[in-house]
Amino acid sequence: MQGIDFVIDERGIKKAVLIDLEKWGDVWEDFYDILISKQREDEKEISWEDLKQELDIDNKFHD
Repeated sequence: MQGIDFVIDERGIKKAVLIDLEKWGDVWEDFYDILISKQREDEKEISWEDLKQELDIDNKFHD
């Protein structure tokens, strides 16, 4: 595929990929968002109200 290059180790195993961001930048952003989402799927959820209260306590949230 044009704009995609694999980094291959001495045994011929694909270890990484180089992506031409000028050509595939929009697709990369979507892929990256999915990776971040997967990474965070086991994190504890916090309600919006609790978050606002926590930020307000730290004087970081102002209406």
